[in-house]
Amino acid sequence: MNPAPSSSRRHFLKTTAAAVTAFNIVPRHVLGGPRFVPPSEKVNVAIIGTGGQGRTNVRNLLPLDDCQIIAVADPAESFSLENFYFKGMGGRLPVKAEIEKHYAAKTPNFRCADYIDFREMLEKEKSIDAVLIATPDHLHAYCSVVAMRAGKHVYCEKPLTHNIWEARHVAKVAAETGVATQLGSQGHSSLGTRETIEYIQDGAIGAVKEIHVWVGAKRWNPTLAGKPTDTPPVPAGLNWDLWLGPRQERPFHPAYFPVAWRDFWDFGCTGIGDFACHDMNTAVRAFDLPVPSRIEAHAAGLMTSDIAGHGALIYYTFPAAGSRPEIRMTWYDGGMMPPTPEALGAFPLPKRGCLFIGEKGVIQCDGGGGPPRLFPEKRRVEYQKPAPRLKRSNGHHRDWIDACKGGEPATSPFAYAAHLTEIALLGVLSLRAQKPIEWDAAAMKAKGLPAADAFIKEQYRKGWEIV
Repeated sequence: MNPAPSSSRRHFLKTTAAAVTAFNIVPRHVLGGPRFVPPSEKVNVAIIGTGGQGRTNVRNLLPLDDCQIIAVADPAESFSLENFYFKGMGGRLPVKAEIEKHYAAKTPNFRCADYIDFREMLEKEKSIDAVLIATPDHLHAYCSVVAMRAGKHVYCEKPLTHNIWEARHVAKVAAETGVATQLGSQGHSSLGTRETIEYIQDGAIGAVKEIHVWVGAKRWNPTLAGKPTDTPPVPAGLNWDLWLGPRQERPFHPAYFPVAWRDFWDFGCTGIGDFACHDMNTAVRAFDLPVPSRIEAHAAGLMTSDIAGHGALIYYTFPAAGSRPEIRMTWYDGGMMPPTPEALGAFPLPKRGCLFIGEKGVIQCDGGGGPPRLFPEKRRVEYQKPAPRLKRSNGHHRDWIDACKGGEPATSPFAYAAHLTEIALLGVLSLRAQKPIEWDAAAMKAKGLPAADAFIKEQYRKGWEIV
């Protein structure tokens, strides 16, 4: 890992650059190494994956004056998102056009490069400092590792990876390369997350033994009982083989692309993969939770080796540590929800949220980092809100760009993101194995369940191995 540039080194680089520009332009990566971005300069970002979430991330980066999106890569040229919550158009050409329109206000001739294959983009666009990855889950680890090995700072959408081995490997590569990393769990940076942690750690509800987390996410393909069997043509402008990436060949079907791929085990991690890194995050941080010792998952509705169930109920057991008692956390999706605690009175549970049940009361917060609501009313009246103790965020994307420029690390770096993702994926592991998991974290094994090994580290198509 390269140390952060000292002020004397910055001065040397600045004066050296000034001296040579009279003769030629020296690329920044030659002057300072692949990870060096002077604080006074813009971070050149490339986007890998331009679907709905990739487009959302683009819109979060565009207002940052010291960040410039210079390239996008996606195997899909363009596609409609009207049937999904994102709406509008996704794909590299619509997103490229949106980027160019934004920057044209200040730079009329600005052009954003576009590529089908992100590997070609990294090879040709030497001025890229950082990449933002918003591909389907099965490509997260491969893209992240290739980018980090190339010396690029990386922001990756949640879950960090598709399996547990990948999560640990990505964290290892991040530590080896020393790049600035951030998981796309935007609620991690919210004020509500910080206040909830402060309430809990201040003892607002006393010792907590029970946590409930729920989200209403359901299958995108509710009528399917497995892989689709018909074989419609591949849409124009989509490189289907490249979209499959490390997965074995199969015919194209709109049940997979776009967005609905999350239903299928080869590509997504169902509702818990989609939302757990958002909604379990506060609990993991508040109690510094280790990986659980036991996980027991139950699918709701039909589930096969190819397609996830319509919902899931998952029990996590976290062993006691120090003065903290054993904690049981229950995950619900597909429309299932916990019973409403008596302390909430007539307050209705939202469709997505968290409950922390303690000896002195209950804290309820909305999913994705909502603020704490303290119950019962008597406890709320008598409790004095603690003074802010945790550092507030300047914004999830802002913090990552600052880290790319040598500032403080972003607050959800891959070291933490891998741990949070492993917790989520242990629920997926129990679902896929259809057995309770007694987890041996040191050996990365499900005790007495060798069949789970195939899900802990999956197979990769030749040429797509993660190294």
